[in-house]
Parts: sequence; structure tokens; C-alpha cells
Amino acid sequence: MRVIGGTARGHRLKAPRGMRTRPMADKIREALFSMLDSLGVRPRRVADLYAGSGAIGIESLSRGAEWVDFVERSPAACAVIRENLEHTGFRDRAAVHCTTVSSFLARRGAVDVPYDFIIMDPPYADPQILTMMAAVARWPAASDGAVLVVGHSPRVALPETLDGLERLRDRCHGDSCVAIYRLQRGAASGASAMET
Repeated sequence: MRVIGGTARGHRLKAPRGMRTRPMADKIREALFSMLDSLGVRPRRVADLYAGSGAIGIESLSRGAEWVDFVERSPAACAVIRENLEHTGFRDRAAVHCTTVSSFLARRGAVDVPYDFIIMDPPYADPQILTMMAAVARWPAASDGAVLVVGHSPRVALPETLDGLERLRDRCHGDSCVAIYRLQRGAASGASAMET
């Protein structure tokens, strides 16, 4: 597993041991960031939920994101994220929160600089995926116009719209799929990952 593009391109990343975390493969991440480029998405402030190895958030940092909050409940995975941040030189542009996603969303309310890019790559069998997507859509820390990326199994059909989220793309590669949503709460306000 490696960083695909940007200033840290080619840096190898560690993955947590075992199968409880399922890092998004290089090929899938490459397809994801190609889709984001085609949509004009330039992440600035990122929340990487269910971060695992931190590969997607680190890819965002490599491509110019200013800050990433990594959220991962496994202490072993949190340690791997910190190692990967150290290895890629991004430690000063990120924070690792070793907690559950629901706890992080509950305690991180409105912020001075809202997130314009949110990543959700939960376990494929997670029955709470739609509930958590709806929670992100209502999250005060997410900017209007924010982009949400959801990793999912091809056996899980995600809706075209959900609580203000509108699906822009949904692509599958083998047994991995990725959906891209935009959050629309009404009139645009604040910074957005979507360039105009």
C-alpha cells in the first residue's frame, strides 16, 4: 500500500494487522481520486472516519489538504496511523482520535473551520451505514456543499439521496465500491471542497 499522488507520492504505508480493518486498495483509491479530480473536488479540511490505516486521509494531505482528523476506534490502528503520518511528514497537519465515529460526531459540534471533505469507509457488513450517513448529513461540523465519500460492498445498495446528501458518482471495482455524495443544506455558505 502506497501514497498514489501528490508530495508524498510513492511512500509506502503500513496497514493494521488482521482483517478487522480493510484498507482501501491502491487501485480503488486511485480511481476515487481520479473521480474527485473530474468533479473539481479539492479537499481542504478533512474528517477520515473509520480511518483504518489512514491511507485515504494521508492521500488527501499529499494532494494539498490543509488538515485531517483521523477517527478510528482500534488502538492498534491508531498507532499505525501515527506511524504513517510520521513516515510521510504530515504529523503537524493531522490529529488522530482513538474513539468511535458516533462519539466523535457527538462531541465535535459546530467548528470555526468546518469539514469540506468527509470519508466513511466502514466495515462492509456494518448495518449502521445509512444511520451514520444521515448523522454526517446533520453534523454541524460539516459545511454546506461538503463532499462525502462512502466505501461499501457491491451487495449494499446506497440511496441516490439521503437527508440532503445527493449522490454524484458510484463506482465498483471487484468487491469494493465507492460512492461520492455532496451535502446540500440550502444556500451555499463557507468554504467548499467543490471548486467553482
